Amino acid sequence: MKDRKALAENQMFVAILASVASIAIGLIFGSILLLILNPSKAGLGISAILTTGFSSLDQFGKVLYQSAPLMLCGLSVGFAFKTGMFNIGATGQYTIGAFCALVGAIAFQLPWWMCLLLSFVGGAVWGVFPGLFKALFNVNEVITSIMFNWIGMYLVNLLLANMPIMLASAWGASNSDRTANLAQANPGAMIPKGGLDRLFGDSSWINISVFIAIIVAVICWFILEKTTFGYELKACGYNKDSARYAGINANRNIISSMIIAGALSGLGGGLYYLAGTIQYVLEKKTLAMGFNGIPVALLANSNPIGTIFSSLFISYIQVGGSAMQPNFSSESTDIIIAVIIYLAAFALLIRGFITKLLKGGQKEEVKE
Repeated sequence: MKDRKALAENQMFVAILASVASIAIGLIFGSILLLILNPSKAGLGISAILTTGFSSLDQFGKVLYQSAPLMLCGLSVGFAFKTGMFNIGATGQYTIGAFCALVGAIAFQLPWWMCLLLSFVGGAVWGVFPGLFKALFNVNEVITSIMFNWIGMYLVNLLLANMPIMLASAWGASNSDRTANLAQANPGAMIPKGGLDRLFGDSSWINISVFIAIIVAVICWFILEKTTFGYELKACGYNKDSARYAGINANRNIISSMIIAGALSGLGGGLYYLAGTIQYVLEKKTLAMGFNGIPVALLANSNPIGTIFSSLFISYIQVGGSAMQPNFSSESTDIIIAVIIYLAAFALLIRGFITKLLKGGQKEEVKE
């Protein structure tokens, strides 16, 4: 009885158990879908999802590369959630951050660290608007965030289309629908590999971005857990009215939280595109990376340290999903990965169920 009570009250244990259960449920559902879509190739598909990330050093390097922007988008969503805000605008902030980084790199020929700083500032500027509308006019941040996702995407497309120097066609390539290749336009803007490429078998994916993201995650944890500012942010998240009664400036904290959240997403965009392996394409749909930060945050219970591990898991699953082709179509692969990722986001719901189950078991033992 005491053991059940102790487990139910151990939030870390319950959170880890809920996350593991969510991942398992997502993998089971994904496996069932594979069996339905292509029974003869289902085994190969499941094997690809579970083993590709560790199949070679190059693939593992890709896992680390993709986990960096995922980590920062997850931190963005989780940081805002600590203040009671749901930052569904991470994808818009991510897009603006990527744009600012690329403009600094291609148009102004800046070094990589200055480009990352620009992405940080760009995301912060785009994050301030939902915060201001919420704090000053009590407009739901979900509505404004979604609107600014689309505004950000179309604004970036418009600006890039009218900045010929930014496009690959201006640097000798035939493509006019994507930005210039950094290796050609400005090698100094590419995030350094720090010798990791040799360690990972000359991988074209790996660089120091994952370590930058981990350092940022640790800083976020320190701010939230060890500073007065972090305490005030969490107080507003638990009960904004009580925080105001205690003398905390709730509006200032709401705006500050969204600025920081936007800056984190923007930095994620900079890390992704300054690697030099991917070029920004003028899209007609919002980028998925920002939205994938939501399950990353939920799976980690908005804990910055937990976000490190949840982003690595989701990146691992995505790399495995890309290896499922040609046995499964790209659309089928997207469905499978979406099911696994978004069922993983059920960790919050499952956590409450596990707590009730443990407490329920305690009551039954008392009655007996």
